[in-house]
Amino acid sequence: MTSDLLFVYGTLMRGFDHPMARLLAANADFIGEASSQGRLYLVKHYPGLVLTGDAADIVHGELFRLREVDAMLREFDMYEACGEGFPEPTEYVRRQLAVTLADGSVRDAWTYLYNWPVDGLPRIASGRFLEH
Repeated sequence: MTSDLLFVYGTLMRGFDHPMARLLAANADFIGEASSQGRLYLVKHYPGLVLTGDAADIVHGELFRLREVDAMLREFDMYEACGEGFPEPTEYVRRQLAVTLADGSVRDAWTYLYNWPVDGLPRIASGRFLEH
């Protein structure tokens, strides 16, 4: 089943002054703060989420319900440079993963995983991009 949920952990989060964050806010409903297993790295002025096998690695973000799923995912695929026409390997790939809400419930949501090597990139140990 395809999810209508999107987990964001960086420049698409609420309060981030970016046109794509405003697009998300205008076309989705905020569900709540959420977290997922993984490590967060500072790529440039934006973060990248990399999955690991360590349950102690947690990335904090926000969960949204997209109103126009296909149209919005196409827009965000283009923003993350992993949509149609981008040469592979793309910097990000869109995948579904389990995210945990503050109440402990778990949902499957789309997110964008960093797809290039992280050697030399600083890790955001807190897992919170907006606090780095």
